[in-house]
Amino acid sequence: MAEVEADTCPDCGQPWSEATDAKNEFEYTAELIMCHACATSAKTVRAHQDNKGSTDGLHVHLEHRKTTRG
Repeated sequence: MAEVEADTCPDCGQPWSEATDAKNEFEYTAELIMCHACATSAKTVRAHQDNKGSTDGLHVHLEHRKTTRG
């Protein structure tokens, strides 16, 4: 297990031995995906900071709004 972790990029989780090999430079694709929960959290924190609120010790509690479907 430690050997696998040592060969893993901490950001993307891909194996270092493959992801850093020059022959693989164009072998990856990426897709941007919007997490609406994270976006809402970030906007709320930014508004708090814009109002001179401190973020020391700040935690964000998220809840999904329940919708009623007929």
